[in-house]
Amino acid sequence: MSDFQDKARQATAAMREVFPATPLLRNDHLSQRFDADIWLKREDMSPVRSYKLRGALNAMRKQQDKGLFVCASAGNHAQGVAYMCKHFDVRGVIFMPVTTPQQKIQKTGMFGGENVEIRLVGDYFDDCLSAAQAFCASEGGHFLSPFDDEDVIEGQASVAVEIEQQLGRVPDHMVIPVGGGGLSSGVLSYFGTQTQYTFVEPSGGACLRAALQAGKPVALPRVDTFADGAAVARIGEKTFAILKGVGLANSLTIPEDRLCTTMIEMLNVEGIVLEPAGALSIDALQDLGQAIRGRSVVCVVSGGNFDFERLPEVKERAQRYSGVKKYFILRLPQRPGALKDFLNLLGPDDDIARFEYLKKSARNFGSVLIGIETSEPEQFTRLFERLDTNGFTYQDITEDEILAQFVV
Repeated sequence: MSDFQDKARQATAAMREVFPATPLLRNDHLSQRFDADIWLKREDMSPVRSYKLRGALNAMRKQQDKGLFVCASAGNHAQGVAYMCKHFDVRGVIFMPVTTPQQKIQKTGMFGGENVEIRLVGDYFDDCLSAAQAFCASEGGHFLSPFDDEDVIEGQASVAVEIEQQLGRVPDHMVIPVGGGGLSSGVLSYFGTQTQYTFVEPSGGACLRAALQAGKPVALPRVDTFADGAAVARIGEKTFAILKGVGLANSLTIPEDRLCTTMIEMLNVEGIVLEPAGALSIDALQDLGQAIRGRSVVCVVSGGNFDFERLPEVKERAQRYSGVKKYFILRLPQRPGALKDFLNLLGPDDDIARFEYLKKSARNFGSVLIGIETSEPEQFTRLFERLDTNGFTYQDITEDEILAQFVV
């Protein structure tokens, strides 16, 4: 047993004084779909609904003499730190981006109670991180990195310790979400070469892939915060030192809209509530194909801190990605019966979800924004053929991000 493995097991034992091991559950639905033995490590079932509690616990148990703990977090690390501040009865100041979902802000305050102060700073995590580090330096606090800290990495490795204990062996394949790299570097350090890995990132925050391509951590010019639990602009120095040899072939990036289809599927089929980052490992299974067939695969479900006010957006993005919802601008003749002519061209499964005149004062033709939901993508091919045959002029704006953000 290596020194790191021994420390990870000690950290895991310490966690049993605070919370029970999260379940490792075989998922029949996914196992049948991918012809593999698919297990879900349910970190969404921890006391703070993410694995971040582990790193915070391990780091803080080693620094209990510190009077002030400071952290920066998009939400999950914040909740873990808040939970442990209350547990250890120490003071914490938690910096969170202004764009953090309200659900995560409220839960952080609930977990920390009077032991924590929350400060909302910056639109992106890295702005928030700079502010937290500056405050920590001026106040003489102990900074708790969400990922780039040896004690945090060691704490996140407890996920691997539990998987080995619960499965009774090391799985054939691990699918791990990546934000700043704390979880992935911890699992890799613990399991080493005993298993195969797939490291998964959201397309709008693929800092590991960028670092692998550059050979060093680099800052992404832009980060999509939709998958806020994994939306990090720059991977950690310590974490990348561990991950630098994983190879691009073991790295996947997932479009945020596709993540939404998996979130909806897991909610409807399995009743599992996932945040976008929490769906990364499950979503990646469809890209692995033959590589996992007949093998034991563990997907780390990294978080379930989902604000249900975001559900309409998730459903919308899932439908658009799946091709069953489109928006287009229709040039409609300004004459009696023109709208009826258009409606008669709709198929039995075509449902108008949005109808809005964009130019009401036009004399001969009016522009209409129309959103249509249907049962399968092929229905739109047939609808557009009917529109063309009947002389209607229209423009599909579903994939036009600039135009859609102004009118949809």
